[in-house]
Amino acid sequence: MANENKLNYNEESIQVLEGLDAVRKRPGMYIGSTDSKGLHHLVWEIVDNSIDESLAGACNEINVSIEKDGSITVKDNGRGVPIGSYRGTNKSTPEIIFSVLHAGGKFGGEGYKTSGGLHGVGSSVVNALSSKFKVTIYRDNKISTIRFANGGKLTQPLKETGSTKQTGTMVNFLPDETIFSTTKFSFSTISERLKESALLNSGLKITLKDNRSDKYIEYKYENGLIEFVHELRGSQKALTSPIIIKGNNQSIDVEIAMLYTNEFSETVLGFANNVKTSEGGTHVVGFKSGLVKALNDYGKNQGILKERDKKLDASDIKEGLIAVVTVKIPENLIQYEGQTKGKLGTAEAKVVCEKITETSINFWLQENKTLAISLIEKALLARRAKEEARKARQAVRDQKNKSKSRNMLGKLTPAQGKEKELNELFLVEGDSAGGSAKSGRDRKFQAILPLKGKVINAEKSKLVDLLKNEEIVTIMNAIGAGVGSDFDVNDINYGKIIIMTDADTDGAHIQTLLLTFFYRYMKDLIINKKIYIALPPLFKITGSNKKDFKYLWTEDELALYMKKSKSKFEIQRYKGLGEMNASQLWETTMDPEKRKLILVKIDDGLAAENSFRTLMGDNSDKRKEWIEENVKFTLEENVDFI
Repeated sequence: MANENKLNYNEESIQVLEGLDAVRKRPGMYIGSTDSKGLHHLVWEIVDNSIDESLAGACNEINVSIEKDGSITVKDNGRGVPIGSYRGTNKSTPEIIFSVLHAGGKFGGEGYKTSGGLHGVGSSVVNALSSKFKVTIYRDNKISTIRFANGGKLTQPLKETGSTKQTGTMVNFLPDETIFSTTKFSFSTISERLKESALLNSGLKITLKDNRSDKYIEYKYENGLIEFVHELRGSQKALTSPIIIKGNNQSIDVEIAMLYTNEFSETVLGFANNVKTSEGGTHVVGFKSGLVKALNDYGKNQGILKERDKKLDASDIKEGLIAVVTVKIPENLIQYEGQTKGKLGTAEAKVVCEKITETSINFWLQENKTLAISLIEKALLARRAKEEARKARQAVRDQKNKSKSRNMLGKLTPAQGKEKELNELFLVEGDSAGGSAKSGRDRKFQAILPLKGKVINAEKSKLVDLLKNEEIVTIMNAIGAGVGSDFDVNDINYGKIIIMTDADTDGAHIQTLLLTFFYRYMKDLIINKKIYIALPPLFKITGSNKKDFKYLWTEDELALYMKKSKSKFEIQRYKGLGEMNASQLWETTMDPEKRKLILVKIDDGLAAENSFRTLMGDNSDKRKEWIEENVKFTLEENVDFI
């Protein structure tokens, strides 16, 4: 940190690549969407700039506030944005940084060694999508302010407003309500993301205050990654203490924390320059490869792995593994696969992570012989269980033409169309709703699978046990792409898999059981945006003329309708999907032209893991509390799920 703090960060560090014109016209290109997810992305961009200051060794505190007027304030104690004139212009450097796309200290200057965020796009995009945007800079013993409004239009040039001994930057912005479908910030959404950031940056204090209420929370972790894996572990019994892996090679810093539990699932989260790589990448592959090599070498040398045993592979060592893999990579080396930053592609990261992991784990195994032997024995047991599961999967495949399998698949009403990507599979709660769905569907492309029996809890079950559950096997056969390590998203029979349940607590529980199974054993369905939640309406409003009716999805919509309506009407509250006839279910919940779907995505690895462990764990009180706090059967948060 001390050496990084000497990095040059001044007017000469700032590079300009292009203008800002297109942001308001096509905001989705820059922040993904204009719903609640896109709204909160604005916060991440400003916070990430402050975290970049922390990565440079210049900041140890970030304060975030949700203001009464709905705006967000982010303040750090970093170096402060340079306040001189930008070279060759009569404009101040802050004006350039906050109003020109791709302007910042991350494009070849020496302001930052590594950085996350959108490589300088972030702050100017937030400005473009805000109705008010104010920056206060504490630098060079001065307090300086600059203001913008209505999408980045300069309303007050940079001016000195006071003196100070502080350093840092404070940004306040109010999202433009003409652009976003909602401008209401969620305290819990922001706090979960800030907690993750604090866990990734040991010693960094991050606070969140909600001035709309009395909520306040503070995060600071002196041993961040150790505490991170404990957060992921939750109530699971740990078989090992956290193992810390650290090293540097080829200008890449590696820090990994891992432990083993007595559970069956694997949780490995990857981060590159503080950006979550939800699809993993070269750093995660390298970590697993190094771990496997170390365990194989130790097992062979100690005589635990006999000549008759095959070498352990990554699938053998994953049961109960919890790990957080972080790398810091210089800007000239970092590469991602695809348009998003979901998967790290830097080839050097694999080699570096593999070697550092192998060396560290070899040392740990030598120092912890009893635990080392137990981990290898655990891996051998997992291999045998995997073989049992393989045989069970094969048995399921072999039964496809037998009467039992025909009876199980007889629940499925298939789509007639042959184009798999256009077809949809509805997983429907109950036979009654399933019957209405079958009658109301468009049979050309919609398949219906009613769920009658109980779906097993995949969080607390081995795969071999899951394959004994009739509902799971039926779902697996309908999707047609295997399960677990055999799953191949390219073989699925449908472009969309839509979970359709009642808008009540039981329906939410069924959704969660299904999502847990998909998350643990068909995760690529979620990564590839194949899983959706259907949103049936809560109310039907019928006027004095019985042919005059409409549907409402939320309590707020109903209240607004009752306030505005001057004529008499009847209200029907749907308690379940079974109360709708086929035509009603089609026009409200299944018709692609009218229906409302929630796309299931994984945005926050820590939040997702905690949610599944809470919902599927043994503590029924915590589960009930989570559902009451987080599950709303409305359209208020019609955004990506998990």
